[in-house]
Amino acid sequence: MIDAQSLRKTFNKGKVVAVDDVSFSAADGQITGLLGPNGAGKTTTLRMLYTLLEPDSGQMRVDGIDPREQPIEVKRALGVVPDSRGLYDRLTARENIAYYGKLHGLDKATIQRRTDEFVEVLDMGGFIDRKTEGFSQGQRVKVAIARALIHQPRTILLDEPSNGLDVMTTRALRHFLADLKRKGHCVVLSTHIMQEVAALCDRIVIIARGRVAANGTADQLRQRSGEASLEDAFVKLIGSDEGLLA
Repeated sequence: MIDAQSLRKTFNKGKVVAVDDVSFSAADGQITGLLGPNGAGKTTTLRMLYTLLEPDSGQMRVDGIDPREQPIEVKRALGVVPDSRGLYDRLTARENIAYYGKLHGLDKATIQRRTDEFVEVLDMGGFIDRKTEGFSQGQRVKVAIARALIHQPRTILLDEPSNGLDVMTTRALRHFLADLKRKGHCVVLSTHIMQEVAALCDRIVIIARGRVAANGTADQLRQRSGEASLEDAFVKLIGSDEGLLA
């Protein structure tokens, strides 16, 4: 579970406000979507939660842990798929996954068993033993997901995971995330793709210009906006056509 209250983050000595008073909760057994245009503050919010950035103010809890007071414990508790993916291109997909498993203190047998499970679930058999340099976006995302989940975290953060993916890989990713939800994981999904939110998310946090514009289920957001479609509700609630996707 994640609980964030009044998070604020500025850059350039306070001249640029990236996140301003963002509050939301994400429960176990649900997929919570952070929906907003590019530059809205979604990635900055996630980076504060997984300790890459220090908030200027506000409170956070990840599975009851304060990331600022216990950053190592939070890293152990979380599975993170960042926007950059960050694979080591000179290593194979299997070696990338094993490296993170070792960082989390897993033994060789456990790493091999869990990697084999990901190979089957994510259909990675064709490239698991290839170096990741030159991988497609879909292949890189699959490796990043396996690497993030090798230690079986309960709470998972994904930053725009379907960017650049083809239709079939996107469908496979959605099925995988839905399965994580069924298993009781807390999944937070940052995206600006409306169909992704509509297909997956139990709750939606709309972020625009660094602030929470609305928060609720898809039905609640449609009701609040008076619009029949989630896309129209999104546009109305952020007060702009900026960043609207198909």
